[in-house]
Amino acid sequence: MPDSPAGPPAPPIALAALLGLEELGLRRIAGPDHADLLWVHTSEMADPYPYLLGGELLLTAGVQLRDPDTYVARIVQAGASALGFGVAPVHDTVPAALVEACDRHGLPLLEVAPETPFAAVARAVWRLMAEARHRELRRVTRAQQALATAAARPDPVPAVLRQLAVQLEGRVALLTADGGVLHAAGGRTAPDVQTALARLARVVSPTAPPGGTGPALSGGTGPAPGRKPSPSSATDTRGGTHLFAYALAGGQGLALALATPRRDAGDHTVAGIAVVLLSLLTAPHQGADAAGRSAALVRLLLGASPQDVAPLLDDGDSWTVVHARRADGAPADPLNAGALGAALGSALSDTDRRTVRVLLPGHREVPPQPGWTLGVSEPAPVASLPGADAQASRALGHAEATRRPLSTHRPGVGGLAGLVPADRAEAHARTLLAPLTHPLAETLRCWLSLHGSWDRTAVALQVHRNTVRQRIARCAALLDVDLDDMDVRTELWFALRVRA
Repeated sequence: MPDSPAGPPAPPIALAALLGLEELGLRRIAGPDHADLLWVHTSEMADPYPYLLGGELLLTAGVQLRDPDTYVARIVQAGASALGFGVAPVHDTVPAALVEACDRHGLPLLEVAPETPFAAVARAVWRLMAEARHRELRRVTRAQQALATAAARPDPVPAVLRQLAVQLEGRVALLTADGGVLHAAGGRTAPDVQTALARLARVVSPTAPPGGTGPALSGGTGPAPGRKPSPSSATDTRGGTHLFAYALAGGQGLALALATPRRDAGDHTVAGIAVVLLSLLTAPHQGADAAGRSAALVRLLLGASPQDVAPLLDDGDSWTVVHARRADGAPADPLNAGALGAALGSALSDTDRRTVRVLLPGHREVPPQPGWTLGVSEPAPVASLPGADAQASRALGHAEATRRPLSTHRPGVGGLAGLVPADRAEAHARTLLAPLTHPLAETLRCWLSLHGSWDRTAVALQVHRNTVRQRIARCAALLDVDLDDMDVRTELWFALRVRA
């Protein structure tokens, strides 16, 4: 079977755009008023069918026109988009039988005036196609820049989807292999469109066998052993809405689904850019040490001590814990957590929908991240990670209370306080703070660290300011001290730091 013809050199142009060129003097006299033109071809053959590729504006002077109905039927069967008939030198007017045949077969018929050469029509079509190509390239470039900017936001996956919905003027969604929606953007769609998109997601998912009927399929991904290859993309239509699904790379079983009111030139390219960005953002960022970390996790789950597991971890003798929250207060999800971890250089991240935790091997200089508020612990060995986690949590609260993008936990007690032997300092702190429960002691520590600010302490602890007042008053009563006295505050701060 011969290879299919190469695609057109430019996006199709609308028939109305060609008719709008007054210098050509073209006039539609039969058939529909809309068509997309991909080529221009001139032929005086009685049957040009074998030489048509489809989508042409076929130009003829009717030199061998014998049976207009058969002639029009054949060029419609070949996929021609429109017929241009030149008046003179063979015919004085467009034959009435040709006009009737074009109306009957639904083929636009254009009258080409005697003073308009076919070459001028062809040149005009190619000029319009070049202009369309230029517009498409400019649109794709702008879309690429907008999507890349969205991918650099603190919520890259939803931001890319929102921007894609704007660029394509439709509905976009990130779907799991079973059709579940992880993120979506754009206008609402009818239930049958949502069902069709979920089906397309299952078609392109590498974890599901491709469907044999229904939507048109294109592309392909490498098959897993014993499994038929899944297509990398699939298309369908529902009531004039164009549906697309693209498989994301990375083995996550995710698909990008699109529902657009029209199928414009460049849409596939723009969607392809989004697929690449989303594949990078959602892929697991595992390094060469992933096997060792997996083994360490298994051993921890099976009851091994942190000291026994430490040798399996890269830079396992020193870890830095980072806590982060969205600066705009929006919830975080695993995809955003993974993106933040990747930005910080670690695949070890987790989230509880509000706070993201990232574990960094070794001593890292953690830079601020746009759109995030960060709290960073001091480096700690594996056995001390719970303490480092508490440090990062406190640092995050301090950063939020002081409205800073990043706060790092300062090293332990030093200076004059460091002159006191550790065992005596711990014994004194334990005795002094014995009346306080952990919530009260933590509230007092935070309040002192923020110079007695009720509002900032409330923000740091995420409680109401009246709760802070009540707790501090309770601390003063239990300790029987005057918290307005700087000497008292200094001694309590020293004790709280030692205890921490």
